[in-house]
Amino acid sequence: MLTRYKKNLEKIAMGLLSFMPEEKDVKKLQQTIKEYETNPDWHLYLWKEEDVLGAIGVRIEDEINAVIQHISVNPSHRNLGIGKKMVNAVTKLYEEKYSVCADEMTEGFYNKCGKNTDSDEQI
Repeated sequence: MLTRYKKNLEKIAMGLLSFMPEEKDVKKLQQTIKEYETNPDWHLYLWKEEDVLGAIGVRIEDEINAVIQHISVNPSHRNLGIGKKMVNAVTKLYEEKYSVCADEMTEGFYNKCGKNTDSDEQI
């Protein structure tokens, strides 16, 4: 289930985001979390089943696009469709108001989820 990030889940969120190559540096990671906490156009969500297993971040651009800029799944829970579930949930959440797309870092995974194609191909 997709839930909005809250400050009390900061360490879990930072741990998940640290699996992304561009978020390896601690200072960069702290800056990213701070941006999610303070910028009204940045929205971070966590995927929770029994535990928090993934994180997905969205940036609103020009009141037109909802850009998926972070997608991360706990390595021990990868290849189970959690990333695709997060992309689908975020798309459903934003699609009525925004055009949902991905940035250059998440575009490859986003495309594998079938968002830019007519197929329902699963990863």
